[in-house]
Amino acid sequence: MKLAKITAALVVAGLALPALAAGPDAATLQKLVERMEKLEARNADLEKQVKSLKGENEAIAKGLDSPRLSESEPELTVRLKAVEKDALGMKKAAKIAEGLEGIKVGASLATVGQFASGLPKDVEGGNSQLNYRADLSIELPLAPIGDIDHKLFAHLRMGQGLGLNAAFSRLGHFASAPNALAFRASGSSPDDSVAILGQAWYQAAIPLPFLGFKPYSRETLELTFGKMDIFGFFDQNAAAGDEAKQFLNSVFVHNPLLDAGGEVGVDANGFQPGFVASYLNYTNKMEPWRLSVGLFGAGDKGANYQRSLSSPLLMVQAEKQLKLFGGLTGNYRIYGWNRSQGTDFDGTLAKHTGIGASIDQRVGDGVKLFARYGKLINGELPFNQAATVGAEFSGSYWGRAADSIGIGGAWLQAGKGYRNTSVTTWQDEAQTQSAFTFTPQGAEKLAEIYYRYRVSPQFELSPDLQFVSNGGGNGEAKSVKVFALRANIAY
Repeated sequence: MKLAKITAALVVAGLALPALAAGPDAATLQKLVERMEKLEARNADLEKQVKSLKGENEAIAKGLDSPRLSESEPELTVRLKAVEKDALGMKKAAKIAEGLEGIKVGASLATVGQFASGLPKDVEGGNSQLNYRADLSIELPLAPIGDIDHKLFAHLRMGQGLGLNAAFSRLGHFASAPNALAFRASGSSPDDSVAILGQAWYQAAIPLPFLGFKPYSRETLELTFGKMDIFGFFDQNAAAGDEAKQFLNSVFVHNPLLDAGGEVGVDANGFQPGFVASYLNYTNKMEPWRLSVGLFGAGDKGANYQRSLSSPLLMVQAEKQLKLFGGLTGNYRIYGWNRSQGTDFDGTLAKHTGIGASIDQRVGDGVKLFARYGKLINGELPFNQAATVGAEFSGSYWGRAADSIGIGGAWLQAGKGYRNTSVTTWQDEAQTQSAFTFTPQGAEKLAEIYYRYRVSPQFELSPDLQFVSNGGGNGEAKSVKVFALRANIAY
């Protein structure tokens, strides 16, 4: 009976067909019974595993429905939630990065200590000064208008200390700013360190021809207006234009007539309102050229928004980039300016017109030459003509590729009208603060040398030496030496 039941079960399972064909015997049936028992056992294990998987799936689904994590949750739930969290974090970072795309931020902190030899003993401020200046700039691109790219630019500045500039001005020197880094916001006391908005301007770059196909455009019209630093648009120079890294004396940083001579007519903080239109042609990408014209508020009221552009400073400039000396880059700029109400050295208002040039040319892998020239055609300043020349040498020649040495010389010719006057200064042969009158003649001469030592990519130290002779056109003036150490941290 039992054998019949087993045989029937095997027949149902399809396992007894070979045995029935050969004829049943005890050995064959025993094997079939063993296989049947193994199958039943395996089936039971599979049922348990299926139940276990169902339970885990339910736990995982329940865990994923909850934003919280607990120790009792399956490991897979914990891992999935961790992946989700990382993915969300990446999405947030991507959105932030997308929002910040194109934004440029620059920050710097420069400190200068100066000591002068040859100043009167009782000169105001003494013969040594310490100052610092901090700058923060932000460039914010705006959503394009068709093919027109445009942006906003803002520049904050703060600092304390006037350096030795007040002392040199008191001596009547033409180069009255041996420390172009010195800054203290107008109206603040020496104890204050006030931040001011130095620049805030808008610029639109319009590809030409207008409404043409931008990828094929090789011409751009740039329109800029707002409060600005005029030297960011005119009289630029790659070898002598950054007082935080290169020359300290203002006669090397900018054209002496525009800066030391005061022709730009900036406000007490060195900025002014203005409008600049610039045409850039880069049909020849290796040697592009640009034409610029600018209209700026100038003078006591025009530069600080107390008056409109009724008596402006007009600037025009033509510049060309050339590849000379085997393909090395050089920048050549010529410019002119006009002020309907310039101020002569005696305080009278008169029309001022001048011309200038700025050149920088690389002549070797580590040598860059520069030169500037300025001449006042109409008007009378203490000096009406100026020239500066010099060079910057890369430290690659002595195994310090990030270091540089800069050497410059300046010649500032006393104006014809100024030479016909008598000037009172506080410097005499006894080096006291007694008044001394002289007749200007000849030219003031100045030389400067600095070494820029790279401590780290963001930190540089620069010892600096300046030598001034025939100060203010005074042939009897004592020569003055100015020693300085500058520390600059920039990002």
